[in-house]
Amino acid sequence: MKAPQDIIIRPIITEQATDNLSLNKYTFEVAKDANKLEIKDAVETLFNVEVTKVNTVNCDGKQKRMGRFVGKTSSYKKAIVTVNPEPDNEKGTKKADKKRGTIEFFEGMF
Repeated sequence: MKAPQDIIIRPIITEQATDNLSLNKYTFEVAKDANKLEIKDAVETLFNVEVTKVNTVNCDGKQKRMGRFVGKTSSYKKAIVTVNPEPDNEKGTKKADKKRGTIEFFEGMF
């Protein structure tokens, strides 16, 4: 099994992704060979949240030109993760183990 840091590569911050923050949907670039269960486990362990749904999209690279030379940008996999805004915390757990309803990295975005 891979480490969570190897599965989640970087957050994707676009206009559409920031609009989805109000719906508790967060967008990440993930490893191409990662499946939905691995992505869910990685987000839950890295950000201490409860994930309810994971959608994945394979994005193809675009063709770019520089004069007469033609190249291509790299393709990647994108995951849109839906987080439970009010997670069920058990009464016997420690405060550090409690799940949050948002990811702190994205809080100042909208």
